[in-house]
Parts: sequence; C-alpha cells; structure tokens
Amino acid sequence: MSAPEEQPSRSGELQPLVARGPRGSRRWRRTAAAAVLLVEMLERAAFFGVTSNLVLYLNSLNFNWDGEHASRATLLFLGASYLLAPVGGWLADVYLGRFLTISLSLLLYLATSGLLLTTITDDGRRSFCGEMPELPLEPACPSTNCQGSRSSPYCATTLYLVLLLLALAASSVRSNLTSFGADQVMDLGRDATRRFFNWFYWSINLGAILSLLVVAFIEQNISFLWGYSIIVGLVGLAFFIFLFATPVFITKPPTGSQVSSMLKLAFQNCCPCQRPSSRNSEGAHLLPDQRSNHPGPSPQDMANFQVLVKILPVMVTLVPYWMVYFQMQSTYVLQGLHLHIPNIFRTNPNISLSLRSDSSNYRIPEAWLLLANVVVILILVPVKDHLIDPLLLQCKLLPSALKKMALGMFFGFTSIIVAGVLEKERLQYIAANQTVPQLIGKDLYYAAPLSIWWQIPQYLLIGISEIFASIPGLEFAYSEAPRSMQGAIMGIFFCLSGVGSLLGSGLVALLSFPGGWMYCPKDFGNINNCQMDRYFFLLAGIQAVTAVLFLWIAGRYERTRQDPASQSSSSRVRS
Repeated sequence: MSAPEEQPSRSGELQPLVARGPRGSRRWRRTAAAAVLLVEMLERAAFFGVTSNLVLYLNSLNFNWDGEHASRATLLFLGASYLLAPVGGWLADVYLGRFLTISLSLLLYLATSGLLLTTITDDGRRSFCGEMPELPLEPACPSTNCQGSRSSPYCATTLYLVLLLLALAASSVRSNLTSFGADQVMDLGRDATRRFFNWFYWSINLGAILSLLVVAFIEQNISFLWGYSIIVGLVGLAFFIFLFATPVFITKPPTGSQVSSMLKLAFQNCCPCQRPSSRNSEGAHLLPDQRSNHPGPSPQDMANFQVLVKILPVMVTLVPYWMVYFQMQSTYVLQGLHLHIPNIFRTNPNISLSLRSDSSNYRIPEAWLLLANVVVILILVPVKDHLIDPLLLQCKLLPSALKKMALGMFFGFTSIIVAGVLEKERLQYIAANQTVPQLIGKDLYYAAPLSIWWQIPQYLLIGISEIFASIPGLEFAYSEAPRSMQGAIMGIFFCLSGVGSLLGSGLVALLSFPGGWMYCPKDFGNINNCQMDRYFFLLAGIQAVTAVLFLWIAGRYERTRQDPASQSSSSRVRS
C-alpha cells in the first residue's frame, strides 16, 4: 500500500491525512462512511423527536405555555440550530479538527437532551424551575369583555437555556459531520463522494421517519417521559457508534479559517479610511493563519471577497422562504392541534371523555403530517434525478439552480396561502361556536370539526418547495464558491436559513402584543381567539415581494456569469 498523504499543519509540520494500516483500504473507507451515515440517522431522529412535538410539550399541562409562546420557542430553537452552524465549523477549522468537534458536540447533545428529559418529571421541574402557578387549560372565552392575564411562561429561563445548548450541539454536528463523512470516501473518486451525499440525504429522511412514526406517537399518546427517554437513548447510541468507529476513521488536522480575512475586507470596504496594503502574490499560497501576520489582504482574499459579495445577495433573498418553511414545525403544528384528529382505536361513545382510558384514546399524532413532507421528498428526489432531469437535459430545458430556487419559492408561497385559507375556514367554525373537545395525551383542546387531513396539501407543497429551493440552494452555494471558501459559504447558507426561522419567531412576537393578530390571552393555550390566518397571509405577501426581488437579482447574476471576462475570473478563483 502506498504511503499516506501529507499536508502542512498550522505549525508548519507535515501531518498524515490517511492513517496507516487497513483504514486506507476501500472496504474500511466504506465502513467508516457507513458509521457516519448511521450516526447522522440517529442524530436526526433525536432532533426531529424534539422539534416535532415541542409546541405540544410546552403547551401541555406540564408548563401551560400559550400557543404564541410555544410557537416562538420552537422557531427560536430551529433558528438557533441553523444560525449557530458557523460556530462549530469555525472551531473545527481553527482549533479542534472535525473529529474532536463532533465528539464534543455529541457529548453536549447527550447532556442537554438529558436535562430536557429531567424537566418532564415533577421533581426535576421543581428543582430547576420552582413551583408552577395554577393555570389550567380552559376553553375560549365566550364573552368579548373577559380579560386574561399574561405573565412570563413558567420555567422559561431554564427551557430556553437548555434549548439553546441543544441547538448549539445539533448545529455543530450538522456543520461538521457532512464534510467529515465525505473525507472518508474522497480518495475513492468523485462518484463515491456523490453517492455518499445521496445516501447522507436519505439517512436524514430515514431518521425523520423513525422519529415521526415512533417517537412522536409515544410522546403524544403515551408519555413525553418515554418519548424523551428514547431521544436520550438515540443520542447516546450515536455517540457510542462514533467513538467505536474511531479506528476506521480518517481524520485531518485543523487548517485555519478565512473568516477573519473576510471581516477585515468587509470593514475596509465600509470605511474609506481603511485601504488594503499591496501584497506580493506569494501570500496567496499561505495558510490563512500564516497570512494574517502580513499587513493586508492577499490577491486570493480579494478574489474570494468579490465572489462572496456576488453570492450573498442571492442567499439573503432566500431568507423569507425559510420563514415560510419553518412554519411546518411551529404554527402548522399549532393549527393541527385545533383541527379534528381522529382516534386510531374506536372509542365507546357512551363513555365520557374524562373516563376513557389512555389505551382507548390513542390519536393519530399531529406530527405525523410531517411524513407527507418526508415521503414526497423520498419519492420525488429519485424520480427527479433519474427521469425528469435527464429528460430536461436531453431537451436542453434543464433550468439552472437559481431558476429551481425561484420555483421552490413559488411552492412555498402556495403552501402558506393554503394554510391561511384553511385557518380562515377553521375560524368560521369557531365563530359559529362549533367546536369539538378532544383529549390529546392529557391535554384538552377545543377544535373545529374540520379533519386534520385538510393540512396534507400544505405539507406536500412545502415538501415540493424543499426539493426545488433547499437542494438547489446547497448546489448553488457549493458550486459557485471558491474551493478555499466552500466550507465558509455553506456555513453562511445554513446560518441564513436560521435567520429566516428567527425572523418568523420575531414576527410572531411582534404580532402577540395587545391588539396584534396573535394576541389571544383568554384562550389559555388554545388559539381560537387569535387571527393566525392573517399571519399566514402576511408571510405569503413577504414571500411574494422577495420572490420578485430574487428573480431580478438572479437574472442579474446569471447575466454577469455569461460575460466572458467574468467567466475567466471565476474559473481562476475556483481553481
């Protein structure tokens, strides 16, 4: 077997990239990649186990959070899990390396999911949060004159801290495990790398199906204690498998980061008093940490910065799409809890609601509607890859990544419009005082007599939008970035998707002030006196306006790319 490949480390010493022994063989490379895929599947199953029913958990009798606070917390958690992605990537690039960063992140993941499990028990909540004030769930206030009291949610500080640490761990795993897995098969050729990413994407969705079918059902119908115990077990198993597979992994040392160079260039462009110093071209071949000792940016840094300036507006105009996308794990769930959810097992109509046993009251988990999103992706991605795209390519009609992203925005816009129309219809039943009391777990909700299956179209549409917006967005960020900045730009892509979730949360908070569409304190956990349909239509309007802006920016970008001088410059940067 040939000697291992070497690369200079930050200290200037040569360090092996491929370990000695059997790890360099094709069989062991595939074993290492399979271990990474299994870890990703288990981690995603745990993540979706938290997010799929987080609104229901906070809205339950354990905490009595109202719908607005529960939706906001879910959006904040989802946003932070993306927004913090560059932090884990930066730690791996500069200090720890990917292997150690993933190991520590999984350990933090295990600890914080254990803390979340602790808050389910009465003793655990009292230890971390104190005694809960008495505020039971009640039906919507029948009179327009009654007043509701609004106070800070119970246990908010502890839960937000735990969710923030959990988001940090999840984002760090997300930003490093993908590239770490690709490192395992990189020397097997481009086809092996492409196949790894295909299987990696499927592992994510397989974890989602496992979580939604099993964990979400247990959380809603049996106990959050059992459901969150499974989540802790999944993270623990992922951590064990990752450490157990250590002998077959290929690891690389940290190589530095260009974040500081980009920040310096941004500051110099914003401040006329700062001018970059001239540099000789040899600086372009130094590592980022070695270049930082010189007085100004290198020509390579300048070229990378110019590419970033062109790419960033395209990715920023995708932010409102993410505001719409993350509704399926927050306000869509809240809407589903107030639609009629059928029982899985037939109950005796002569038995009163309060006397029905838990075994006779198993309802279809609201989170199962997320399966519509997952299934449509699992079906359409292979169809698109093997049938639609080759046919369009043969007819020379295959759209660019930017045009696919615009089509994805359209499907996202359609999804939120459908959700708004459904919510408007639901509120008409509520206004006519036509409600159905339904027991979900141990919590009583007053729902409209509309079947929850009416939500399927909005979930299907958001799944189709993901195929055309999210996947081509990753393709655009990866293919248009210079080779030395692919990791940084991918981190920015994930970070901006988190910004979309946080902006959605901020909009919910803004509309929750007295007089706002999401202000309904007298519902005590229900949303029957809110006007969430207007919130959905507002998101649709924001999406429509930014979609027009995106089309203009994308058209300008593609015209620039077609310019011969620009093509020559871009090819030099990416080489």
